[in-house]
Amino acid sequence: MDITIGVRNQARELVLESDQTADEVSAAITAALTGKVALELTDAKGRRVIVPTEALGYVELGTETRGRVGFGTV
Repeated sequence: MDITIGVRNQARELVLESDQTADEVSAAITAALTGKVALELTDAKGRRVIVPTEALGYVELGTETRGRVGFGTV
């Protein structure tokens, strides 16, 4: 799943690809907004991304489906 995080007062977005489900990411975002100090996510390569909650501008969740590789029938 592709995740885009907008950080306040920054021109660039944080973009990462994660193996977490949309429900897991949504739960982490909700927990961060309801009292945690930071939003912590793990990308597809195992790296942790930590963003302070007060710096969050927005979080955009992409689709969970992966692109297919190779030839297939429709």
